[in-house]
Amino acid sequence: MHGVDSANDTAVVVGVDGSESALRAVRLAAAEATRRHLPLRVVHAFIWPLLRVPVDPVAGNPPGGGLRRQAGKLVEEAVAEARAADPGLRVTGEIVDGEASAVLLGRSPTAATIVLGERGLGGFTALLVGSVAIQVATHADCPVLVARGEEHAGGPVVVGVDGSPASHAAVEYAAAQASARGVRLRAVHAYTHPATRRPGDIQPLVYDEDRLRDEETQVLAGSLAGLAERHPGVPVDAEPVPARPVAALVEASRRSQLVVVGGRGHGEVAGLLLGSVSHRVLHHSACPVAVVRTPDPGSGGIGPAVAG
Repeated sequence: MHGVDSANDTAVVVGVDGSESALRAVRLAAAEATRRHLPLRVVHAFIWPLLRVPVDPVAGNPPGGGLRRQAGKLVEEAVAEARAADPGLRVTGEIVDGEASAVLLGRSPTAATIVLGERGLGGFTALLVGSVAIQVATHADCPVLVARGEEHAGGPVVVGVDGSPASHAAVEYAAAQASARGVRLRAVHAYTHPATRRPGDIQPLVYDEDRLRDEETQVLAGSLAGLAERHPGVPVDAEPVPARPVAALVEASRRSQLVVVGGRGHGEVAGLLLGSVSHRVLHHSACPVAVVRTPDPGSGGIGPAVAG
């Protein structure tokens, strides 16, 4: 353990495993913590004791050996990376025995945000986003930020809007992010009209494209109602887009600093905790992605939102 912050103090939490993807996540997390005036906690999940693997140095081996010492060096390197990004940042590091997803989810009720690399060590090379990132984004009690692609300097924060409760939570988070970054908020509401439906979809006999766009514009306006009062000074571009949601958001990500999606929106399969749109955006976005879940029934909330 490094530093003195309590594990229960609100902080930005970043999971590390020694991969380059994790170091990118550390840099993203350091910037996030700096913007929000919060400490950064570097966490490494140490699974070997659960597998009954010896973790301490073996007698007669060179000094500095043993899996636990290697884990300590890994955490120290990540802490140094964060301090290099912002020398004034309060950074602590800890090694926690357990499986990565379980350890990080255990931190989520008190974390401001959990930051992860898109894929760590041991991930299957065919997976665009690792299983740990997907599991944490699916179940965390706080927003989860995944380091994908690159933050396009000067670009907006983009949020996917569909009028669902998850979408409302995502809009609030995205507006606070745009305010903290001093950039525009681009609210994208993708909708499907007959020209974009797949073969086999039910087609209406007659449709009025102008009326359809007006209806979808009203959905978008309703999702943004009161946003100017809650986040004054954040310029908002509201865009109803006749396209499928994943395609619209991935295209927007090519020019953005951050894409924000709700955990599950309208039209998602009820049994999916992480909706198909957010899941696919995580896999294909050209910039970092934040997943903001609404609380499960009986839970205490989605965790702290962006602090000023």
